[in-house]
Amino acid sequence: MKKFSQLAIPYVAWAVMMLILPMVLIALYSVTEPGNTIISFTLTLDHYVRFFTDPDFLIILWRSLWIAVKTTIICLLIGYPVAFFIARSQEKVQNILVLCITIPMWINMLVRTYAWIGLLSEGGLIQRIFSLFGYSGSELLYTEGAVLLGMVYNFLPFMILQINTSLCKMDHSLLDASADLGANPVQAFWRVTFPLSLPGVINGITLVFLPAVSSFYIPKLLGGGKYFLIGNMIENQFITVGEWNFGSAISMIMAVIMMLLMMTVRKVEIRNQGGKEE
Repeated sequence: MKKFSQLAIPYVAWAVMMLILPMVLIALYSVTEPGNTIISFTLTLDHYVRFFTDPDFLIILWRSLWIAVKTTIICLLIGYPVAFFIARSQEKVQNILVLCITIPMWINMLVRTYAWIGLLSEGGLIQRIFSLFGYSGSELLYTEGAVLLGMVYNFLPFMILQINTSLCKMDHSLLDASADLGANPVQAFWRVTFPLSLPGVINGITLVFLPAVSSFYIPKLLGGGKYFLIGNMIENQFITVGEWNFGSAISMIMAVIMMLLMMTVRKVEIRNQGGKEE
């Protein structure tokens, strides 16, 4: 036992240096104001007050939450049928389909997002396809639709893989039992398949919503600076404006929102499993 404890020391040290210490520094920055000297500072909550009393900041927060909700809903509506189809395929076909889903994830997300700039830009492939059907509408790039498309494209595999894992682990004899009891395919899906796949659905929602609400480079690239989200605001405070204290306060607000969401998801998952929280 002592040997295993010693083996865990490097991981604990890494966790403290790379995870806990940065969060402590961000929390400290968020409630302090620089003093006249390098080592002096004063405690204050003005950064939080500034955020919650400025309507523009609240609009940006709401916009970020709303586009994350829309991204999650679209990923769920697309991902569940795809995951269901993969889970019902033969084992060899399953492996090929899962590989097709994961191959794009081998490429850096930034590179994948850059590719959409060429596809959505004026004279790009998508606009040329639309022109074949007589559609020559407004600009596709640097719009909310482009940002939403980029988020769905990048985060959809997380939803599909999580749901597919739950569906593959399901005991298929339960479907045979439901058929013997007179349930039609639709009833069997809603009363057996869907409830048993809820853990994957919940995990998929978590893995899509959390990065979507804090994303900054997808809106920056596909929104062209016209679609400003909370992630862009945090980046702007740290890199452009140089107000680290205010940027840290915004980061802490988002961290609290994400933790509350994860706690809610955890409670829903426990309730769905009929268990008690340990």
